[in-house]
Amino acid sequence: MEFDTKLIHGGISEYKATGAVSVPIYMASTFHQQKIGENQYEYSRSGNPTREAVEKLIAELEGGTAGFAFASGSAAIDTVFSMFSAGDHFVIGNDVY
Repeated sequence: MEFDTKLIHGGISEYKATGAVSVPIYMASTFHQQKIGENQYEYSRSGNPTREAVEKLIAELEGGTAGFAFASGSAAIDTVFSMFSAGDHFVIGNDVY
């Protein structure tokens, strides 16, 4: 599939639950649970179907194995910096979030 086609379709050709040709935006903050741990989604900060679709598309478009989406730039920066140890050095520009 060409890059432009991947970008338009978002990695899906049909959303199985509804037949829609794009992923719906789920704005729920919490998801109903019959039993603890039974549902794949519990709280939007830990995951939701919309974010999962965006992350899969990012990985596909970039040729990666995984993509990550964050609710804020601060969350993304914290995640990246948490992968390093005290004493590690960074070279960055002067116009950084």
